[in-house]
Amino acid sequence: MLVVAALGGNALLARGQALTAGNQRENARVAAGALARIVEAGHDLVVTHGNGPQVGLLALQGLAYKPDEIYPLDVMGPRPRA
Repeated sequence: MLVVAALGGNALLARGQALTAGNQRENARVAAGALARIVEAGHDLVVTHGNGPQVGLLALQGLAYKPDEIYPLDVMGPRPRA
Protein backbone atom coordinates (compact mmCIF):
# COMPACT_ATOMS: atom_id res chain seq x y z
CA MET A 1 0.00 0.00 0.00
CA LEU A 2 1.19 3.53 -0.74
CA VAL A 3 1.03 5.83 2.28
CA VAL A 4 1.40 9.61 1.88
CA ALA A 5 2.37 11.54 5.01
CA ALA A 6 2.14 15.32 4.93
CA LEU A 7 4.29 16.91 7.59
CA GLY A 8 3.47 20.58 7.33
CA GLY A 9 5.72 23.15 8.95
CA ASN A 10 3.41 23.44 11.93
CA ALA A 11 3.40 19.67 12.41
CA LEU A 12 7.01 19.91 13.50
CA LEU A 13 6.13 22.11 16.47
CA ALA A 14 3.81 21.53 19.39
CA ARG A 15 1.35 24.29 20.20
CA GLY A 16 3.21 27.07 21.99
CA GLN A 17 6.64 25.62 21.21
CA ALA A 18 9.31 28.08 20.11
CA LEU A 19 10.25 28.01 16.41
CA THR A 20 13.80 26.76 17.02
CA ALA A 21 15.87 24.33 15.02
CA GLY A 22 16.35 22.16 18.10
CA ASN A 23 12.63 21.79 18.74
CA GLN A 24 11.99 20.96 15.10
CA ARG A 25 14.83 18.42 14.98
CA GLU A 26 13.48 16.62 18.03
CA ASN A 27 9.92 16.59 16.67
CA ALA A 28 11.19 15.39 13.28
CA ARG A 29 13.07 12.58 15.06
CA VAL A 30 9.84 11.46 16.74
CA ALA A 31 7.91 11.67 13.46
CA ALA A 32 10.65 9.71 11.65
CA GLY A 33 10.24 6.89 14.16
CA ALA A 34 6.53 6.66 13.43
CA LEU A 35 7.14 6.83 9.68
CA ALA A 36 9.79 4.11 9.89
CA ARG A 37 7.21 1.75 11.36
CA ILE A 38 5.05 2.27 8.27
CA VAL A 39 7.95 1.23 6.03
CA GLU A 40 8.88 -1.66 8.33
CA ALA A 41 5.30 -2.91 7.93
CA GLY A 42 5.99 -3.25 4.20
CA HIS A 43 4.26 -0.14 2.88
CA ASP A 44 5.64 2.36 0.37
CA LEU A 45 5.93 5.84 1.86
CA VAL A 46 5.95 9.33 0.41
CA VAL A 47 6.66 12.21 2.80
CA THR A 48 5.88 15.81 1.92
CA HIS A 49 6.63 19.00 3.80
CA GLY A 50 5.35 22.51 3.17
CA ASN A 51 8.07 24.55 4.96
CA GLY A 52 5.66 27.48 5.56
CA PRO A 53 6.75 28.69 9.00
CA GLN A 54 10.39 27.85 8.39
CA VAL A 55 10.60 29.75 5.11
CA GLY A 56 8.64 32.64 6.64
CA LEU A 57 11.19 32.87 9.44
CA LEU A 58 14.05 32.89 6.92
CA ALA A 59 12.31 35.66 4.99
CA LEU A 60 11.95 37.76 8.14
CA GLN A 61 15.59 37.16 9.03
CA GLY A 62 16.60 38.19 5.52
CA LEU A 63 14.63 41.41 5.80
CA ALA A 64 16.18 42.21 9.16
CA TYR A 65 19.68 41.43 7.93
CA LYS A 66 19.67 43.21 4.57
CA PRO A 67 16.42 45.09 3.98
CA ASP A 68 17.64 46.23 0.56
CA GLU A 69 18.12 42.60 -0.58
CA ILE A 70 14.81 40.77 -0.27
CA TYR A 71 15.22 37.06 -0.92
CA PRO A 72 12.38 35.52 -2.95
CA LEU A 73 10.70 32.63 -1.15
CA ASP A 74 11.47 30.18 -3.95
CA VAL A 75 15.18 30.64 -3.20
CA MET A 76 14.60 29.65 0.43
CA GLY A 77 12.58 26.52 -0.29
CA PRO A 78 14.10 23.05 -0.27
CA ARG A 79 15.79 21.86 -3.43
CA PRO A 80 14.91 18.45 -4.87
CA ARG A 81 17.82 16.05 -5.05
CA ALA A 82 18.71 14.58 -8.40
